[in-house]
Amino acid sequence: MTDIISEEYQKYFNKSEVLSASRIFVILKILVLIIFLSLITSSSSAQSSHELLMEGDNLYNKEQYELAEDKYRKASETDKSGKANYNLGNTLYNQERYEEALNQYQSALTSNDPRVVSNAYYNLGNTHFQNQKFQESIQSFKNALKYNGEDEEAKENLMLAKQMLKQQQQQQQQQQENQDQNKDENQDQENQQQQQQEQQQQEEDQEQKEEQESQSESQESEDQKEQEAKQADKKDLDKEDARKLLEIIDNEEQKVQEKLRKMKGNSKKPKKDW
Repeated sequence: MTDIISEEYQKYFNKSEVLSASRIFVILKILVLIIFLSLITSSSSAQSSHELLMEGDNLYNKEQYELAEDKYRKASETDKSGKANYNLGNTLYNQERYEEALNQYQSALTSNDPRVVSNAYYNLGNTHFQNQKFQESIQSFKNALKYNGEDEEAKENLMLAKQMLKQQQQQQQQQQENQDQNKDENQDQENQQQQQQEQQQQEEDQEQKEEQESQSESQESEDQKEQEAKQADKKDLDKEDARKLLEIIDNEEQKVQEKLRKMKGNSKKPKKDW
């Protein structure tokens, strides 16, 4: 019984080994095929990138920059040398699309070819120069000379960028001084206007005060005149009363005198004594 089981197990084990080996062989064939296809695709892509670069260069030399741009963009999808990005940057630069050109030159800096890197730095310097970013332009030309110290154009452009930076700094300093001067003048003008407003306000307050005092004095004068008038009327009344009183006294005195005259007229003479 044990022998039978062992034989059956051995058969099964041997069968499994055959199947495993067959599977490994199939897998190896698939891997080889994948590698082969990858090599073919890579070779085809490299050839395609090269052809696109050649076509782009031909159009670029004819100054057909938009058509060259299309070729270089397609080439940059598979090109790993950085040349497509560099050439694409040149087409954009000639179309005055400087910000886009900067991005392509930056991408070209990853190239393993020192000449591509040097030229990319050189044109980065030119692009920054066009954007009047002279400090960045100077640094780019310096980097270009690190890769190619014999580049005379890079040296000349470096000196020119330094001169432009100095001129720019002087202009900025002059502008700042003018702004400060204008600011001081504006401040003086504001202070003068404020002083004038304060003086005008003081004058208005003084006029208002004088007017109030004048009105007060006028009111007091009117009150005084009214008081004097009342007093004058009172004096007139007193005089009138006194006159009437005198008239009454005179009338009474006349009456008394009249009575006295009548009494004298009616009195008899005394008889003469013989």
